[in-house]
Amino acid sequence: MSTPHINANLGDFAETVLMPGDPLRAKFIAETFLDKFHEVTNVRNMLGYTGEYQGKRISVMGHGMGIPSCSIYATELITQYGVKNIIRVGSCGAISQNVNLRDIVIGMGACTDSKVNRIRFMDHDFAAIADYDLIHNAVQAAKLKNIPVKVGNLFSADLFYTPQPELFDVMEKYNILGVEMEAAGIYGLAAEYQAKALTICTVSDHIRRGEKLSAQERQFSFNEMITIALESVILAQ
Repeated sequence: MSTPHINANLGDFAETVLMPGDPLRAKFIAETFLDKFHEVTNVRNMLGYTGEYQGKRISVMGHGMGIPSCSIYATELITQYGVKNIIRVGSCGAISQNVNLRDIVIGMGACTDSKVNRIRFMDHDFAAIADYDLIHNAVQAAKLKNIPVKVGNLFSADLFYTPQPELFDVMEKYNILGVEMEAAGIYGLAAEYQAKALTICTVSDHIRRGEKLSAQERQFSFNEMITIALESVILAQ
């Protein structure tokens, strides 16, 4: 069995899949955190792996950049491979002076300038929210590991290079904790297909201050966020 974008066999994926944007980060997660892992898909180098964490079967796969890309992979995982939980482990940009580089943000909800959820919801506003149990488990995992996190709203942007920088002032007023490009889409499709989804992000750049991590740091230094995601899966058992 395969889809146009995933060349895995039925049963190759666990019920829970961690999804970073970068397929090389998926490879790093598998090599660093999982036991008995093996590659299950590699179409267009969008790498996916399945292994074990503390005896629990878990998969990890890249989803690319932006709502259209992540929606393709997440939809196929849920509808064709029986995946029940999607946990995005990605990066985001901060706006507020109360959020700093390397802070970890758990996305309770996600605003967006994309129209994908309006298309789903008959052109009405859809509240794109994470699954409560996944949020609860992630917060508990962070507490048990003594890793501070912030829980709140994200903004999923369609454009990385925005023509509306004045929107950052509005986002700050409304206490948006991080700007990224996928959460709202993943939350919407999870609701559509009766799956569960959560986004956990590490702040990789501060839009106001001009601070940013290097590409190599983004690929290899998000271990606390990944630990929270993995430990949250163990708590769900």
